[in-house]
Amino acid sequence: MNKPDNPLPWGPVYHPRGAVVLHDLLMVALAWWASRWLAERLSGLPFTENIIPWVELPLVLALQGLVLWATGLYKGLWRFASFEDLWNILRAVGAGTLLIFGALAVFSAPAGRDWLAGMLGYPVLLFVLLALPRMCYRFWKDSNGPRREPARDDKRVLILGAGRSGAMLERELRHRGGFNVLGFLDDDQRLRGTHVHGVPVLGSLDELESRGRSMRLDLAIIAMPSASNQQMQRIVRICEDSGLEFRTLPTLQDLGSKATQVNVLKKVAIDDLLGREPVSLDWNSMREGLVGKRVLVTGGGGSIGSELCRQIARLNPVELVVVDNSEYSLYRIDLELRSDYQDLVFTSILGDICDAATVDRVVGRYKPDVIFHAAAYKHLPILQTQIREAIRNNIIGTMRLSEAAERHGVGSFVLISTDKAVNPANIMGATKRVAEMYCQNMNTRSDTRYITVRFGNVLNSNGSVVPLFQEQISKGGPVTVTHPEISRYFMTIAEASQLIMQASLQGSGGEIYVLDMGEPVRITYLAEQLIRLAGKEPGRDIQIVYTGLRPGEKLFEELFHELEPNEMTTHEKIYLAHPREVDWAELSRELKIMEAAVREYDTERLAASLDRLVPELSRHVQVDETSRVIPFRQQGTA
Repeated sequence: MNKPDNPLPWGPVYHPRGAVVLHDLLMVALAWWASRWLAERLSGLPFTENIIPWVELPLVLALQGLVLWATGLYKGLWRFASFEDLWNILRAVGAGTLLIFGALAVFSAPAGRDWLAGMLGYPVLLFVLLALPRMCYRFWKDSNGPRREPARDDKRVLILGAGRSGAMLERELRHRGGFNVLGFLDDDQRLRGTHVHGVPVLGSLDELESRGRSMRLDLAIIAMPSASNQQMQRIVRICEDSGLEFRTLPTLQDLGSKATQVNVLKKVAIDDLLGREPVSLDWNSMREGLVGKRVLVTGGGGSIGSELCRQIARLNPVELVVVDNSEYSLYRIDLELRSDYQDLVFTSILGDICDAATVDRVVGRYKPDVIFHAAAYKHLPILQTQIREAIRNNIIGTMRLSEAAERHGVGSFVLISTDKAVNPANIMGATKRVAEMYCQNMNTRSDTRYITVRFGNVLNSNGSVVPLFQEQISKGGPVTVTHPEISRYFMTIAEASQLIMQASLQGSGGEIYVLDMGEPVRITYLAEQLIRLAGKEPGRDIQIVYTGLRPGEKLFEELFHELEPNEMTTHEKIYLAHPREVDWAELSRELKIMEAAVREYDTERLAASLDRLVPELSRHVQVDETSRVIPFRQQGTA
């Protein structure tokens, strides 16, 4: 027969929180009488006059008790007492002191010259009496509490990193059970020979392989959520060489305070190896820029568009309107946002930005304050043979939307562009460059702020190289890379979306903001790491095959054009590129030709018009004997 959950005879009445409340009220009474005694001792006079004695203490207990409850002090447990609890105690003591002395003044003015000593003594005594037991209890539980004897089937674990995250992880693993933490490894020489919660710091990270053999380890856990990509690459290489199974905590940027919860231990992903230093964001300014605003996101079902929707939803807009021409993508983001943000006023619209009637209807009806234009065709090889659709969507669609924004008084229009718009060597980059040109010219003719944000490739986005490589690896290979030396800039979807929002708040309009993409990554290195993360060895288990550069593909991408002077902004990860001047009359004439050619499906006229607007396109066609697209600056053209 099962034992009752609470064997105490007064089980329904007793609750641990009741004992905490009783303790705190006793401490209030003790602090109050001690402070009264101090005041009377110093002045030789009664602390208060003309007040019934049995009224004074209940009044103090009631007022101080209500303030302690209102500050949320009893939502936490002593077992996990923290600085937040100390701050709550400090606030409650201060507010309670003011209320008590205000109430007593109604009944009786304080007597004696030194009554102030009592007023000062009470909050100091009460803070110590409330805070000290909590912190002592936590220290006792953490340091001297009974340790569960490791079971035979517990996983034998080493934690890599003896910092704050490693210490919190060890405590959580110990209390959760199923893990036997044998020690820490850390490169900090000062920690050598020390103990963390009684667990020794055994040596440096390089000792993992030898320690793994001698200690018969089952698992290594990387507890360095703030590690840079170079540090993570080294740590993962050490783990791979050791032959041990290994896991990691998510980055602080991704999960914040959840980073030390054992239930979020995960396999190392490519994002952990290619991620960059945590980005400092001004969430207050972003919140002020979007709170109470109606925001429209085009392409809201795509990789960047959907992440923008998630980030915007956190900032309390008055309404979020999402437009996408993919029914399934729209359904997915609609389902997610309605589930995760139940208070969000949200509208999803199935529509095509190339349809003038749809665009005018949506912008005119919802009158957004901000438009994030993420809708675009982006797949380079496909668009290379689909010039009509590339121009129709990326150029004509942007025209329709930007004109509607001007017509209906939209405050800000943010164009999501790409590094491929710099010295474009392909149809996709050229169409995005024309979209940039149009928005910059619209800015000079409208009260709407038109802002362009450029960045490179996004890890794990739809159609990107990472999902392709993972699929090839799951099938046993080979992994196909176009060229041994090809490299690209990468950032995570979340980082790109957050920086887009940050950049959108800067400037007065017409600017091109370029996101700092860090160092370019060789695609071969990316493929090798994905193979190793899958538990296989490149060249032995999975082959890497080089297929040659595709039409319109460059060996490397650029973030700035040589005719676009750039400078730092107030944000360390955002640069400002000064746009090139484009003749409005010429641009308008060519766009009219494009519109007519799109209606008539005249691809030759479209190609000629695009070439006139973006002359760099034809200059990049030259290819040398190694199938390398020669960069603009190396071709000797002006």
